[in-house]
Amino acid sequence: MSAQPDATDPSAALSAHWIPVRPRLVLASAFMLFLELALIRWTGSNIVHLSYFTNFVLLGSFLGIGLGFMRIGRTRRLPYYSPIVLALLVVTVLVFPVTVDRSAEGIIYFTSLSTSGPPAWVILPIVFIAAAITLMGPAELVARCFPQLKRLEAYRYDLIGSLTGITTFTLLSFLSAPPLAWGCVVAVAYVVLLWPRKLSQQLLVGIPAIVVVGALAVESFTAGALWSPYYKVTYASFDYRGVPVLDISVNGIPHQQATPAEARLQWEGQYALPYERAVSARTNSLDNVLIVGAGSGTDVAIALLKGAKHIDAVEIDPTLRELGGRLHPDRPYDDPRVTTTITDGRAFLERTDTTYDLILFALPDSLTLVSGASSLRLESYLFTTEALTAARDHLRPGGAFSMYNYYREQWLVDRLALTAQTAFGHPPCVDDINGTHQAVITAGLTAADQTCGEPWPGAAAGTPQPVDDDRPFLYLFGQEIPSLYLITLGLILLVSALAVRGLGGPYRQMRPYLDLFLLGAGFLLLETKNITGFALLFGTTWLVNAIVFAGVLVAVLLAVEITQRFRTPPLQVMYGVLLAGLVLGWVVPNSWLLSLPVVPRAILAVIVAFLPIFAANVVFAKRFSQTDDATGAFGANLLGSVVGGCLEYLCLLVGYRGLLVVAGLLYLGAFLLLPKSARQRT
Repeated sequence: MSAQPDATDPSAALSAHWIPVRPRLVLASAFMLFLELALIRWTGSNIVHLSYFTNFVLLGSFLGIGLGFMRIGRTRRLPYYSPIVLALLVVTVLVFPVTVDRSAEGIIYFTSLSTSGPPAWVILPIVFIAAAITLMGPAELVARCFPQLKRLEAYRYDLIGSLTGITTFTLLSFLSAPPLAWGCVVAVAYVVLLWPRKLSQQLLVGIPAIVVVGALAVESFTAGALWSPYYKVTYASFDYRGVPVLDISVNGIPHQQATPAEARLQWEGQYALPYERAVSARTNSLDNVLIVGAGSGTDVAIALLKGAKHIDAVEIDPTLRELGGRLHPDRPYDDPRVTTTITDGRAFLERTDTTYDLILFALPDSLTLVSGASSLRLESYLFTTEALTAARDHLRPGGAFSMYNYYREQWLVDRLALTAQTAFGHPPCVDDINGTHQAVITAGLTAADQTCGEPWPGAAAGTPQPVDDDRPFLYLFGQEIPSLYLITLGLILLVSALAVRGLGGPYRQMRPYLDLFLLGAGFLLLETKNITGFALLFGTTWLVNAIVFAGVLVAVLLAVEITQRFRTPPLQVMYGVLLAGLVLGWVVPNSWLLSLPVVPRAILAVIVAFLPIFAANVVFAKRFSQTDDATGAFGANLLGSVVGGCLEYLCLLVGYRGLLVVAGLLYLGAFLLLPKSARQRT
């Protein structure tokens, strides 16, 4: 006689699902990670200035996933609330646009919009809660599969699903797919996984799915809207005083204007200053020019007008480059003298052996973060002392380097000028247009290779020191965590504590799994260190980021497979291997890895980065396999990630290398909290 589902079993509601448990677990896990990535990307593109704070959406996702696992055993209802909350979030954001007031003391956020909207410490917890509730639903669907399988087998299929989810989203990003494609994937996943049979259930799933797809379809087909791997890009063409102008906005913020080179020089004369300050340009010796942040092409058009014989145009966003290629009035990218490379500017400098007569950093100010990093912007590694030293090393004799932007604060102008002085060994030329902080900073290879209007008087007293690759936080005035972050993180931790108590039950239920909680926090810091490290070594591009995320999941899956198939050393030994991995990451400097050719750099970087991740997950897999409550233990580990995400902001104080110390302390705490029974097992 066949066994019947136990009515008291929390997985009973899905035990009769038409999809067998293993493929269902893979599908649910893929859906969970896909929805998390889509939510981070979409909210950052539609809530103005939220792209500077997408880490808070990630933290909300971690909380929701952890709560979804903790809820198993407390409810038998399927999570029909999840599509409803998602539909409400999508409609609210599109119908009632919100601008995050990103003003904060001691930190600069680039935008040409005036400050408006609710304070960040108000809107961010709201977005955090919405993300948590939305992700809690898919997490419940995943967690309901766990009791039907052995511990590590369930974890294996969860990881396979996560890899599938990130691969699917990466493919859609590569294809520049609009939100409609994301919405269709999400809607189908909700229907297939919840599989409503009653009319009331069909309405609870079907109506929100139709609303989400419909709203995203309207947004996707809006005239002039494109989706790059980084931004929602909108554009419009118009004439200004008889001059054609292409106006480009990203994530709702005005970003670039593509105009004819002659008109731009007439309207904004500072664009000519690099060519006036660089002796190589004044003597018509521009045989080879590098432009980082080429964007839609105006800086390239100006360099061509100034007589450049060849230009390497480097731009990180393929959509901005494509727009400039099609619609820039001067069509600079059609000129045979121009070679385009789509990559991160720092990565280009580290890979090329070419030397230049003039190197320009042309307004490379991104409006978003590297995914998975709380404080690293796309251009963060471009303005460190090491980056400007790399630029100097790529100059020909007589060559010059110049960077320009509207820097907004005098201390930022002075900090960048001081960085140039440190890298080049002599004071640069600094032109601050009418004291507006719209500045041009130019440094020749030697002092004789630059011609300044007036000598730079030096940095004002109190100017912060140049940033380096370990703390690349150019826009942060002091070595501190801004109050904006502290208040927001405090509110998020408070909300998390209340949510865990209200939805997950008494805290004492987590007491047996406090070591797993700390393992989750430590792992999040390791992941952040790896993401930022690989961004420095290989570029802050979306593709490098996706590969690192996938690599982390592969390392975790490998750890699970080895633990399941082979006899592994005791936990005490594996904690020792983990400690050795952390020490290795501390003693091997990124500066040495950067000095290596790309292939050996990649091999050694993978060993250094993934050894502690592998060891940490062997520890987790061995410990998880011994637990009495699979969903409670897994939920505790996921909730630890929320704390780890908050601790990540300590990098503003101690740098990314210092996160290894913080992670080491968390792992030490996990070892000390290891239950006696687990210590005695092999």
